[in-house]
Amino acid sequence: MKKITIAIDGHSSTGKSTLAKQLAKALNYIYVDTGAMYRAVTLYAIQQNFISETYFYTDKLIESLNQIYLSFKFNDDLGFAEIYLNDENVDDKIRSIEVSNFVSKIAAVSEIRTKLVQQQKKYGIDKGVVMDGRDIGTVVFPDAELKIFMTASAEIRAQRRFLEMQEKNMNVSFDEVLKNVVERDKIDSTRKDSPLIVAENAVVIDNSNLTREEQFNMILDLAQKTINIV
Repeated sequence: MKKITIAIDGHSSTGKSTLAKQLAKALNYIYVDTGAMYRAVTLYAIQQNFISETYFYTDKLIESLNQIYLSFKFNDDLGFAEIYLNDENVDDKIRSIEVSNFVSKIAAVSEIRTKLVQQQKKYGIDKGVVMDGRDIGTVVFPDAELKIFMTASAEIRAQRRFLEMQEKNMNVSFDEVLKNVVERDKIDSTRKDSPLIVAENAVVIDNSNLTREEQFNMILDLAQKTINIV
């Protein structure tokens, strides 16, 4: 069966990664979490004291890009690949509210986007890939056979994210999470380099009132129909 490229874009906390993992597993495709890549660079910037609430040493981070090595390693127990920063598994560390607060600023830096997009494009050379992020259908894979754009109200997205963080015993309030969601939306949508927009020919899905199962079945059906007509 011919393989395709599936690009999933959308606002933060819309469940893009969860959906992409499910879809890749169902289709036996490779899954690439580009958001994790930007989060890993953000974690590095925090660890190196390049960014805080009061400063962002952009030049220092750019100068250090050749010291940042990102890779994905498949975890058989979890059923998906985890991200490694300089050979350290940081998949849990990058999900903190601290990383979330800075990741959109990091992702707005053109030099960082250029480096990561080059790596992302390589993952899709042979197709059979599901990739999620902010600019997959517009920049990374503008020729993807199936493009999805996911959205939901800020309040619903914040509530989902808040519950996830509570389950992981992260000390954070709902108001903090909602503020983070709204700020990330603004930064992602207004940055000069590869802003978050709906890609041409993308299927827009507002999952505010959809269960994960309903959403998955809907998009799996879209994927299978697309595969059958290419």
